[in-house]
Amino acid sequence: MDLALHWNRGAIRLKDIAERQEISKKYLEQIVIPLEIAGLVRSIRGAGGGYVLTRAPVEIRLDEIVRILGGPLTLADCVGDPQCCTRVNFCATRDLWQRMTDAISQVLEPESLQDLVNKQLSLGGVHGQNC
Repeated sequence: MDLALHWNRGAIRLKDIAERQEISKKYLEQIVIPLEIAGLVRSIRGAGGGYVLTRAPVEIRLDEIVRILGGPLTLADCVGDPQCCTRVNFCATRDLWQRMTDAISQVLEPESLQDLVNKQLSLGGVHGQNC
């Protein structure tokens, strides 16, 4: 979110993000690794270095971020792969897991990182404030 709020302003140091968001730099270092591997962020070395988004915030969907950081959006293995369970055809809870998974997808898929930025800006928070 912080990288999106500062989109097109150059590389952002994790130290600065940590201070603004009041979270641990070590925690951010763990988050940025899978985002960089997935090609969502890029590190820039040297003076003025830090991290930048590789695409505009409007092009980054929230479900993509969640999948990168947390894996599939399915809440139970059988939702993503019905073959993994022999009880799938007579399991009373599978339908519940499926509906919950669908609900999460319906919330995340249409939303972009830019949508969150717009919401944050409408709430008045950008520089030096938590988001």
